[in-house]
Amino acid sequence: MSEAARESRRAGRLTASPAIFLLFVWMIVPLAMTVYFSTQNYLLLDPDTRGFAGLENYTYFLSSSSFLNSLLVTLMLVGSVLALTVGLGVLISVLVDTKFPGQGVVRMLLISPFFIMPTVSALIWKNLLMNPVSGLFAWMFQLVGLTPINWFSDWPLLSVIIIVTWEWLPFAILIFVTSLQSMDQEQKEAAQMDGATPLSIFRYLTLPHLARPIAVVVMVEAIFLLNIFAEIFTTTSGGPGDSTTNLPYLVFTQALLEFDVGTASAGGLVAVVLANVVAALLLRVFGKSLTQA
Repeated sequence: MSEAARESRRAGRLTASPAIFLLFVWMIVPLAMTVYFSTQNYLLLDPDTRGFAGLENYTYFLSSSSFLNSLLVTLMLVGSVLALTVGLGVLISVLVDTKFPGQGVVRMLLISPFFIMPTVSALIWKNLLMNPVSGLFAWMFQLVGLTPINWFSDWPLLSVIIIVTWEWLPFAILIFVTSLQSMDQEQKEAAQMDGATPLSIFRYLTLPHLARPIAVVVMVEAIFLLNIFAEIFTTTSGGPGDSTTNLPYLVFTQALLEFDVGTASAGGLVAVVLANVVAALLLRVFGKSLTQA
């Protein structure tokens, strides 16, 4: 390597070092404070009484029945939304990939819910669609002589799953439609000329082509779905009981409802570890799909 090239690389490092340092501090300082508070007995209602707790906060958080329930709710929420967004996303993407009048408008409408803030979309579903008295679904049920469903009381977790699926389905559609546009149409036409049925084309051509996009959607959505909070806070507040309390909402209740900073910090670190474990597993499962040419 020439001297000029080395000088250029050195100048590049010096130019980028302030931004890297600030990013490092921005990440490390909150993490270090969380680790510190997780080892302290710190109640906001009694801030003067503090002391070293060691691993007591972790033991209390992990051994509580609320943790096990929130972990189950988190896994059910993430798994259900992933299955629905991938399954419906693939089917809808295949349908809108064919030419028809107004195709561009339909695609735009399908993608638009992704740009609505989670709190706003939760309020729309709670007050305009799922309200058991004045909601659209209640009116439709009454129209056919059925009793309206009180969604957030009778089916709270299902209601949250529906709302979150509606929010993330456009992301899956966007990825899948973009991928289908790069599909080899000559290969598809040759299969049609050989007498292949639409189902056979979908099974042997479309699905293998969508393998990498599906892996991307699953990985990206899984990381974000582990942190779902606004939809639960806006609609069910974790209830009835703790039927919709996931890990982020459990940490919220520990910090801002029970004012237990130590246990909340321990719970936050547990959630971070869980997210990293899920990310590692997903990379292991889908890594080959992402690296294939």
